[in-house]
Amino acid sequence: MSQTKWLNCRLRDIQSKLTAAGHPVSIPVISRLLKAHEYRLRQNVKQHEGTAHPERGRQFAYIHAQREQHQQAGQPTLSVDTKKKELVGDFKNGGRIWCREAESVKVHDFLSAGKGRAVPYGIYDLGHNRGTVYVGQSADTPAFAVDNLVQWCQTELPQRFPGATHLFIEADGGGSNSAHSRVWKHHLQEKLADGLGLTVTVCHYPPGTSKWNPIEHRLFSEMSKTWAGCPLRSFDRMLDLIGQTTTTTGLSVQAHLVTADYPTGLKVSDADMKALNIQRHQVCPQWNYTIRPRLSEAA
Repeated sequence: MSQTKWLNCRLRDIQSKLTAAGHPVSIPVISRLLKAHEYRLRQNVKQHEGTAHPERGRQFAYIHAQREQHQQAGQPTLSVDTKKKELVGDFKNGGRIWCREAESVKVHDFLSAGKGRAVPYGIYDLGHNRGTVYVGQSADTPAFAVDNLVQWCQTELPQRFPGATHLFIEADGGGSNSAHSRVWKHHLQEKLADGLGLTVTVCHYPPGTSKWNPIEHRLFSEMSKTWAGCPLRSFDRMLDLIGQTTTTTGLSVQAHLVTADYPTGLKVSDADMKALNIQRHQVCPQWNYTIRPRLSEAA
């Protein structure tokens, strides 16, 4: 008997091999023997996360401390991220719903056969359990992310945080709000700090820990439940489903369509980076920084 501890073949294949070796046996018997020896049809299990970053625990504690500090001061604390891009059109959407007859959709999920690709950028207000999702139709770029934050500050900040002077943001370490992105920091300086007069503190989650970003399990997971099994036939339908997302803990969500085009490949020069009024924190400076408004030339 070989040392092989798993099988990747059908019971009929096993039967054929046993018969060829002079051991004819029926398929039900093979099935019972396999189960008696604790063999089952199993799938891969994700368990190996790799080596954790040495600063992981320290960064999580620091994010929590910064969040508490800003909330106690009455300043807005936000969790941001871009949800998985979705094809919009007559396409299958995973999940099941209660209905008398299943909806018919296209066999092939070709982008050219749909109405576009949606880029949902979410902003989750940790203090008020409220989410705002800006559905873009272009690329997921740092300019797109910051423009959404500016729109949120102009429309929702005055309602819930009148007189706010600081903004605390929890973000993943990659994507449009990457910890290494020059464009992200440059737009935060120009559009949020200088443009709106806000002091912006950003804390990024370490690599491989994006699932702990609150927006993932408090907003995005609930959105996926809401539209599970519902084809996203149009952008209006998508916005409507996002707006229907709620939980027993009082989550409310607003959705807005963003029609602007965002080109990729933008660069920020060394001179522009040196001009930023950015201060790295002493704790994990690669992930934590504060951007303050620059004094105007008239001042």
